[in-house]
Amino acid sequence: MCTSVDLPAQARVDNLLLLGAINFQLRNFSESIFYNQQAIRIEPQMAEAYSNLANALKELGDVRGAMQFYLKAIKCKPRFGDAYNNLASAHMHLGQTNDAIETFQMGLVIDPGLVDAHCNLGNLFKAQGKLAAARRCYLEAIRLNPGFAIAWSNLAGIFKDEGQLSTAIAYYREAIRLCPPFADVYSNLGSAMQEQGNFVEARQCYQTAIRLRPDFAIAHGNLGSCLLASNDAKGAVRALRHAVQLEPNFPDAYNNLGNALRKTFMREAISCYRTALHLKPDHPHAYSNLGNAMRDRGLVREAIHCNVTAARLMPHFAPAHANLGSLLREQGQLDQALAHYHQAIALDPDFAEAYTNLGNALDDAIKCYTTALKIAPGLAEAHAALAAVHGDGGNYEDAIMCYERALALRPHFPDAFAGLLQAKDFVCDWTSRAHHLQCLASLLEAQLVADVSCMSPVFHGHLPCVQPLDALSRYAARARANLALSTCGHFHHHHHASSSATSGREKSRLHIGYLSANFGNHAIGHLLGPLLKYHDRSRFFVTCYSLTPSDGSSLRSNLEHGVEGSIKDLSSFSSSDAARLIHADGVHILAHLDGHTANARNEILALRPAPIQVGFILGFPGTFGADYIDYLVLDRIVLGPLEPARKAGTSHDIDECALILPNSCILNCHALEYDDLFENPGARPGRSKYGLPEDAFIFAYFGQLNKVDPIAYGVWMSILKRVPNSILLLIKSPESAVVHLKKAARDLQVHEQRLIFMDSAPKREHILRGVLADLLLDTPACNAFDATMDALWTGTPVITLLGNSIATRASASLCTAVGCPDLVTSTLDEYEDLAVSLALDADKYWLFRQKLEHARRGPVYAPLYDCKATLKHLEAGFEAIWGKVIDHQPPGDIIIS
Repeated sequence: MCTSVDLPAQARVDNLLLLGAINFQLRNFSESIFYNQQAIRIEPQMAEAYSNLANALKELGDVRGAMQFYLKAIKCKPRFGDAYNNLASAHMHLGQTNDAIETFQMGLVIDPGLVDAHCNLGNLFKAQGKLAAARRCYLEAIRLNPGFAIAWSNLAGIFKDEGQLSTAIAYYREAIRLCPPFADVYSNLGSAMQEQGNFVEARQCYQTAIRLRPDFAIAHGNLGSCLLASNDAKGAVRALRHAVQLEPNFPDAYNNLGNALRKTFMREAISCYRTALHLKPDHPHAYSNLGNAMRDRGLVREAIHCNVTAARLMPHFAPAHANLGSLLREQGQLDQALAHYHQAIALDPDFAEAYTNLGNALDDAIKCYTTALKIAPGLAEAHAALAAVHGDGGNYEDAIMCYERALALRPHFPDAFAGLLQAKDFVCDWTSRAHHLQCLASLLEAQLVADVSCMSPVFHGHLPCVQPLDALSRYAARARANLALSTCGHFHHHHHASSSATSGREKSRLHIGYLSANFGNHAIGHLLGPLLKYHDRSRFFVTCYSLTPSDGSSLRSNLEHGVEGSIKDLSSFSSSDAARLIHADGVHILAHLDGHTANARNEILALRPAPIQVGFILGFPGTFGADYIDYLVLDRIVLGPLEPARKAGTSHDIDECALILPNSCILNCHALEYDDLFENPGARPGRSKYGLPEDAFIFAYFGQLNKVDPIAYGVWMSILKRVPNSILLLIKSPESAVVHLKKAARDLQVHEQRLIFMDSAPKREHILRGVLADLLLDTPACNAFDATMDALWTGTPVITLLGNSIATRASASLCTAVGCPDLVTSTLDEYEDLAVSLALDADKYWLFRQKLEHARRGPVYAPLYDCKATLKHLEAGFEAIWGKVIDHQPPGDIIIS
């Protein structure tokens, strides 16, 4: 009716105000301004006209201009509460918080019934962290207008921030009841549901908010966050991409999109974090997440910088301190790491991940992991970490249970899959083994495609079956080693010695450094330790660098006193400090004995503390897969079919140049350490001492049971069925494996009484009682070459299968070097037939026995046992390697004849 009024004739102020209000509602702001100006022309003291004009200017973006007219309205009408309220809102819009609070309070003194003012004042108090004052404002707004949905929603936000999620959810539901199409409240309710762990209802809330307002970017972003927390990364990516399309300046969405992409598309994830930081340079979560991505890429310096920045921006940000702790622990800086873990827990006593990380750094880890699981029973990482502790302690059944819980919570968890396989292999529980291997392979391939570090322990000897994934293990090796590269520069350039390393040393002794975590009662300590003191001191100076403290064994003590440079304990050194010490000692050639095994700390080698770095296959039967190892000590048997592909540059097994020894590259000291065991024939134990049948043919396997796989075990059972009155003798370690092995025998129609288990024994007794066995059966999937070495020394034949990798050719190298290449088979059928033939043909069997006795007794040792000659070959190899350095030649294969 008002729009039909004849305007030129219309002079009444109230009609002009009404026309201005109608145009304002129709968003015709310029028209609204015109009518209010006409009203002011007629009545210059009309406060409402000034206020309405200001509202229109504010909508057009002229906030400061609007403020001038609000002030004129107040001047015309000093007790004009709405004008104060609108002026305060303008201050809010400009970020003038204190002026806004003061103005709202003045307006409420004039008109205590201004519901909007109470609510807006609450918002300002909440932004200042004054939650109690904000709560009072919202409650007053609700008292004045119980149907004011915004106040109910804002009050719910207070309870949510205080962690009172149930109360918050109830208040959000009341806001929705009062205003069903309230999209913002649905989004906020979903956020509270998500924090409560109710992802299904949270997702429904976000979807309702989006249905009510399809262009609601925040709801799309929240939906993405919820889907990510529900392990639906693909759905999360779709939702978050939609969010940033709707709102390109949405830093939280970019941050969460980075989290969703990190496991599969690392480069894009990093780009998202950087975009979030470009939009909001003080975004601590984006810095922390970028730091985690840098860590996954192996860039430690950048990762530390990001998390330090996150902690500076948000001093009470516990995850940043936990991340710093993990980074510093990996660098060997344990004290600083512990300080950050404790800081994270102090900031957030319910931070389960921090307890898990602290447990990783402490010997008393079970208590930390248990605390973490009390706080967060659904934390898969804590279950997996607890499983690892149980496994390290030999409690494999408990480890299996914990790993299965971790995988139930996080099905695609590479570390848990690898750990579960490890634990089940140790107890010979082969249920679902093939499926688990396929899953692990797929997960590792996905990590490689995603360009992230492969964190699974694929290198451990308990997972020989994963060795065909050599490309993945090499990538993981490089990525892990790179953890140190960004914290300290190389001491020597790749393949070149510094001038200080070569100047004046051409005629001096070569300084050889041996690096290992196993200078003690360990297979490496037994095989190689006693030999090192026999290096030619006129040509070589030897120092051993231990990555673990002394175990108090006689092996360790003898080595400490026997090696000219003694043993230097690096166990408490950071990686960079350890590298600095080795470099300062002037080591020419650094030999790493452990490969990719526990406590190997390959990041030390990544810093290249020595001009030349050499790997052995004693601890890990495979390539290092990294350019910080120049040579791998091998022999012709071990290298075998790998040689053509390696020379063509297409090898999936060996990256390094080869230092090829003329006999076996499995160095040993049996002739030095155990020559006295058989001097007195009467000292040999009888079978009755161990409860073994005197008349049975005893097949044996004396290696670790985790190297036994179902295929080999099936062949062993077939052998027993073909050889009457035969038994299989095994080491009962761990005891829980006995049950599984007996069941597997029954399943293969072999009576469990044909399996006999002996307890573990000290090394000398273990070797001595090896004479009780008639024939040792090697494990084809990953040779037990230390057990093979022990058995051959006792004169017991060993049947092995020649495979296509280093791990499956080591025992063949030993058998060949001892003069019994006929014990090496090429197929499983040959393996089985040879075992049966030797058991049934006494003359053929004793021929091998006599060969092995002659190899040990002489008059000349077989090449396998002539350890001093082998050491001379190794020394010749070291000198040839250094000769290339002196002549400024790059590394190349060296063959010692």
